[in-house]
Amino acid sequence: MRTPYLNSRLQDFTSTIFAEMSVLAGQTGAVNLGQGFPDTDGPEEIREAAVRAIRDGRNQYPPGPGIPELRAAIARHQHRFYGLTFDPDTEVLVTAGATEAIAAALLALCETGDEVVSFEPYYDSYAAGIAMAGAHRRLITLRPPDYHFDPDELRAAATDRTRLLLLNTPHNPTGKVFSADELAMIADLAIERDLLVVVDEVYEHMTYDGVPHIPLAGLPGMRERTITVSSAGKTFSLTGWKIGWVCAPAPLVTAVRTAKQFLTFVNGAPFQPAIAVGLGLPDAFYTDLASSLQDKRDRLCVGLAAAGFEVYRPAGTYFVTTDVRPLGYDDGVAFCRDLPHRCGVVGVPNVVFYDDKEAGASLVRFAFCKRDEVLDEAATRLAGLAPR
Repeated sequence: MRTPYLNSRLQDFTSTIFAEMSVLAGQTGAVNLGQGFPDTDGPEEIREAAVRAIRDGRNQYPPGPGIPELRAAIARHQHRFYGLTFDPDTEVLVTAGATEAIAAALLALCETGDEVVSFEPYYDSYAAGIAMAGAHRRLITLRPPDYHFDPDELRAAATDRTRLLLLNTPHNPTGKVFSADELAMIADLAIERDLLVVVDEVYEHMTYDGVPHIPLAGLPGMRERTITVSSAGKTFSLTGWKIGWVCAPAPLVTAVRTAKQFLTFVNGAPFQPAIAVGLGLPDAFYTDLASSLQDKRDRLCVGLAAAGFEVYRPAGTYFVTTDVRPLGYDDGVAFCRDLPHRCGVVGVPNVVFYDDKEAGASLVRFAFCKRDEVLDEAATRLAGLAPR
C-alpha cells in the first residue's frame, strides 16, 4: 500500500519491524533483545560533565563543525588508537549521531543516478540514505557462518556509475569484523576505480577474542578517499545523546558539512563537552568494555544454543545472529511474531536488512548489550522453546 503524498524514493521505508517488535514486547511483557541499545547508562564522569555543561550555560547553538574541544578529542582518539592524524579544525565534523553523518555524506557526495556499492545485510538507514540521495544501491551478500564475501562479486558490483563504497565494520547485524585481507581488496578496488569510501565504525571498540578493528583510512592510498564515521552512543552507552563525527580530508569534510548544516544544523550543545571527557578516558575503560561485552556475548550464545538455535558467534558489535530453521521455522518474521507469545522473548528478523530476502529469511538477531540478569532471564525463558 502506498503512503499518500510520500515521494516514490521513500515508499519502501514507511514502517520498521523494530517498532512492531517493541510494541509486542510491551504488550506481552517479553524480554526485549530486539532493541539495539544498552539497558544501563554510561560512565558517571561523562554524565556529570553534561550536567556541569548545562549548569555552566552551554545550552545555545554550538559552532557548526562542533565545539573545538570535542573536535580535538576526536582527533586525539584517532591518533591514540590508530595512529591516524587529522586536523581538528578542518578534518573533523561533529554530527547528530552516525546516522546523520552517513546521510549527510550520501547527500553531499552522490549525484542522482549514481550507484553505491555496499554489503548486505545492511543497517536499515543505509538504504534510506541512498534513496534520499537519488542514488541506487548495488549489494554483495555476506552469508553465514563466516560472512566472507566473494572478491569477484565485489568487483562486478562496481560499474562506471559507481560513486562510492559504503562499508560497516564491525558489522551490524552479523557481528563480522572485516579482516586486513578483505579491507585490502576493498581498498584496491577503490583506488583502481577512483571511488570514495564511507566507512561506519561505530562499533570500533567492540571486538572480541583478540580480533582487531582495522580502520580503512589507515591502509595505503585510502586516507585521501575515506570518510570515517563513528559516534559516542555505542562506546559510552549513551545512544540517546546522538553525538557522532566524521573524520576525512578537508575537502570531503567541507562537502559533508554543507549537507549536514541543512539537516540538524547543530545539536547536543551540553553533550559535546561531555563526550570530549569520555574520549579521554584511560585505556582500561575501553578494554573493560570489550571484555564485559564478550562475556555477555558468550552468556547469550550459550542460552541460544541450548534452546536449539543455530548460533553464529559474532567477532564484534553487540548483536548475535541465529538461524531458526532447527526450531521448525523458515520465516524469521513469523518466528519473531510468535516468540513473545511462546516464551516471552523478543528478537528482530534479519530479513529486514536484506534485498535478497531468501538469503535472510530464516535469520534472527538478538542484542546482548543488556544486564546479565536480563540475559539470564531470556535464556531461562528460551529453554522451554521446543521445535514447532
